[in-house]
Amino acid sequence: MGSWKSSVFILVLHFLEGALSDSLIKLNNNGYEDIVIAIDPSVPEDEALIQQIKDMVTEASPYLFEATEKRFYFKSVSILIPENWNAKPEYTKPKLETYKNADVVVEPNQLSTDEPYTEQFGKCGERGEKIHLTPDFLAGKALKQYGPQGRVFVHEWAHLQWGVFDEYNNEEKFYLSRGRPQAVRCSTDITGQYKTIKCQGGSCTVGPCRLNKLTGLYNKECVLIPQKQQIAKASIMFAQSIESVVGFCNEKNHNKEAPNLQNQKCNLRSTWEVISESEDFKKTTPMTTNPPKPTFSLLQIAQRVVCLVLDKSGSMASDNRLDRMNQAAKFFLLQTVEDRSWVGLVTFDGSAQVRSELVQIKSDADRDALTKHLPTVSSGGTSICSGLQSAFTVIKKKYPTDGSEIVLLTDGEDNTISMCFNMVKQSGAIIHTVALGPSAAAELEQLSQMTGGLQTYASDQAQNNGLIDAFGALSSGNGAITQRSIQLESRGATLQNRQWMNGTVIVDDTVGKDTLFLITWTNQQPQIFLWDPSGTRQNGFVVDAASKMAYLQVPDIAKVGIWKYSLQASSQTLTLTVTSRASSATLPPITVTSKMNKDTGKFPSPMIVYANIHQGASPILGAQVTAVIESANGKTVTLELLDNGAGADATKNDGVYSRYFIAYDTNGRYSVKIWALGGINTVRQGTASRSNGALLVAGWIENGKIQLNPPRPANNKTEVQNKKVCFSRTSSGGSFVASHVPKAPIPDLFPPCQITDLRAKVQGYSVINLTWTAPGNDYDHGQAFKYIIRMSTNVLDLRDKFNASVQVNTTGLIPKKANSEEIFVFEPENIAFENGTNLFIAIKAVDKANLESEISNLAQVSLFIPPPPETPSPPDISVPSPNISINNTIPGLHILRIIWKWVGDLQLTLA
Repeated sequence: MGSWKSSVFILVLHFLEGALSDSLIKLNNNGYEDIVIAIDPSVPEDEALIQQIKDMVTEASPYLFEATEKRFYFKSVSILIPENWNAKPEYTKPKLETYKNADVVVEPNQLSTDEPYTEQFGKCGERGEKIHLTPDFLAGKALKQYGPQGRVFVHEWAHLQWGVFDEYNNEEKFYLSRGRPQAVRCSTDITGQYKTIKCQGGSCTVGPCRLNKLTGLYNKECVLIPQKQQIAKASIMFAQSIESVVGFCNEKNHNKEAPNLQNQKCNLRSTWEVISESEDFKKTTPMTTNPPKPTFSLLQIAQRVVCLVLDKSGSMASDNRLDRMNQAAKFFLLQTVEDRSWVGLVTFDGSAQVRSELVQIKSDADRDALTKHLPTVSSGGTSICSGLQSAFTVIKKKYPTDGSEIVLLTDGEDNTISMCFNMVKQSGAIIHTVALGPSAAAELEQLSQMTGGLQTYASDQAQNNGLIDAFGALSSGNGAITQRSIQLESRGATLQNRQWMNGTVIVDDTVGKDTLFLITWTNQQPQIFLWDPSGTRQNGFVVDAASKMAYLQVPDIAKVGIWKYSLQASSQTLTLTVTSRASSATLPPITVTSKMNKDTGKFPSPMIVYANIHQGASPILGAQVTAVIESANGKTVTLELLDNGAGADATKNDGVYSRYFIAYDTNGRYSVKIWALGGINTVRQGTASRSNGALLVAGWIENGKIQLNPPRPANNKTEVQNKKVCFSRTSSGGSFVASHVPKAPIPDLFPPCQITDLRAKVQGYSVINLTWTAPGNDYDHGQAFKYIIRMSTNVLDLRDKFNASVQVNTTGLIPKKANSEEIFVFEPENIAFENGTNLFIAIKAVDKANLESEISNLAQVSLFIPPPPETPSPPDISVPSPNISINNTIPGLHILRIIWKWVGDLQLTLA
């Protein structure tokens, strides 16, 4: 790529920087506009639900306004209504609003709980993904457990918009503070009683909490039951259901000792401190008047309208681009686009040509007819705006352009593309862009950015199958998940001298409908062999010699199991793609959705790749997940993604697999592809509670009496509970643009990643055991050079004055490879560690270039020495051999120390 082209990419990058989310939300004069709340197509029609959504947001707005010291309120909300609900005059057509970019989704209760929660992939202060609510929650059926819906919505909004975390901990409800057990909460002004609640057969009993004499903590069934009447005003991220709570914990009242996610993820900063550092906060000042009530738009999803806008300029003759484009477009028309969709086709070179007006897909004949209009010859220049203008004209003949989609593919440069930006913005259409080859217009991504479309990139390396992957990712963002095309496999290889390309594809029981096997080639038809799980060879491939492709549509539901294929060819490149749809309208399929943490990467800032693997609401754990990232140079890097709660991964075992990407080799576009494989260690987990959601309050103390709330329902849907699953999936993660990448050799500017899962516990009353996941030499890759461990009895001193805190002797501690488990045991020296002492510990990793990681999360231990057992005074007798009198020879303190050591050793033995 020439230096001038790199400069264009850098200029465009500045335009795109900060584009971290699909959300349409804007902050305008303190008010949040264009919030999208989508009702899932599987929710039965219920007009009351629309009013309940309105009531929730209307109730939430003044609560948010007060909680943020008059800075923010909810100004306008769009409610997306499913296409299968009855139409009404007040329902209008969406523009850029889709299920894909919705901020809140309302979906059926799939795991026997109405617990509201927010997906959060990123770090502290980074925006979340989506808020999830159920119809029963909105109807008030969980009012006692979670509090008013409007208050809960503000709790979830703080997760979503400002990237803060919960201040409770369901796994570790208590901690020791100066030798005394305390409930995890914020602020500590919240009062209540510690009680054990046991439920069986629908009835619950309340009893006293038992103190563990070895740990000083209460038994795991013990909970804090809050007083109904409180004076504490914080915090919303602990329990918004407490009536007196009207704000977030701030620097003054934040509980820095509590072992909760907010402290762990946000380096002990309070939620209000994180909010105050957000871009939203910096853009606003407190209002002097009360805000208006929110306004609502009711938008009903309509039939999909999509127009392909395909480049047929002279440069498309290079590297088989025209053939490959036609193969991908034919794949989209035959398989990806859904029935009942309206599809048009426009091509362009120096001008535009309408190849097909909008046609509704009602049959295979309609699909075949559209494929016959694909271009066969490439020539001329590149006028992207002409193609877009013709597409808008085609769409307007049948429908308004609002909410329509355009798939724009080009390989060429066009210095006039910015002339149609305003036309695109005003159209209300969504533009998906496919950049083909190294010279596609640098400004192309701006079209998808400004309209909420998908941006993809395909290189000229045909064996990577990038074009078909890009078109395969273009399923409707608004249809039911059971209707979407799901990619099971995507492979390619360049074969010589009658070589074979062999492999397998798993068809699991959640898919199998409309299963398609597609093979493409670059020269001549290869030998094709395909066997189903029973060993029966599959015949009946439809061969399209002109398009250099063959495909087999498996009738009915494809057999569950392992399908085998063998392809043989010489001196050419082959690809194989397998797609399917859900086997049942009621059983959600296993899905893989992938993305980067942002659309642009500026060296040496790392990128993060995410793959979210779920079946409905159930996360898929233990899968083998691999990302293949291809640069503009055609070089590929393979990353193993992990769901281990370390490095780039925010939460362990949530079905989101993550990894840092730092292997930049050039400026320009990079494509992302995910492979996911489920095997013998893979399970579909039924989850009873979420890590980022409102606290379920067990009960209240009112007028001195305990009033229990209904307990969290037991998950009786055993069919989704911890079931082993075998599957294969591929997914396009779109593309991103990199800049400021230096020429080789690229310098080492990457430090080890932050350690985020440091844990500490006391052993034997004098030894501390530390565990954490090893970072790498460069973020979470390779092997760090050394660790620096420091400790302090003052948590803020350790955080703010790490280098001045007491250093732990780490002689002999050699870092393991990244993502290995580290264990280190030491005895505190040069610091007072007595009964009731709180000790805080943190780590930095250092690489071979002496680059240091950020300080880790701060782990805490509290020394608890149980009192000696109360026993009658022993008689004054001498103990035979070794002829020592207990009373006279061994001091009483020494006896006590022996007892403490014995109890500690017993604790280790029992553990």
